[in-house]
Amino acid sequence: MGYIQNIRKKIGHDRLIAVGAGVFVYKDGKVLLQKRKDNLCWALHGGGVEMGEGVEDAAKRELFEETGLVANKLELLGIFSGDDRMYTYPNGDEVYLIGIIYVCNDFSGELLSETDETLELKWFDIDNLPQEISPPNIKPLESFVQFIKRT
Repeated sequence: MGYIQNIRKKIGHDRLIAVGAGVFVYKDGKVLLQKRKDNLCWALHGGGVEMGEGVEDAAKRELFEETGLVANKLELLGIFSGDDRMYTYPNGDEVYLIGIIYVCNDFSGELLSETDETLELKWFDIDNLPQEISPPNIKPLESFVQFIKRT
């Protein structure tokens, strides 16, 4: 059981500060997004950093768990914090999520067809992204699109 799950046993749904590591996978003008089971929105690949885990290691672990892809190289997109990072999950858990987000265009492996947390994995053209973006991912996705268009 992970750190956040242990804390949740003690505090219930009360707001906590969590550090998340996430990855935008990019190839040939397309970004790989996942449709989350909890809120039915499209999102990047990521999750909570475990106690003592390096943030980049957490990003790589989450990417592999959620997609089956191995990140050969990650590039830091940015660190996201502030009022817009307050979120309440569908199960009632409240969080202030500080996100450390990476971009990966150097990866290997085969995409998984199904995971515990996702309904679907899909490549989207960065000029034709879905509207139903998971709220904590809106600003990181906007930054990602700006980053790609600059490079």
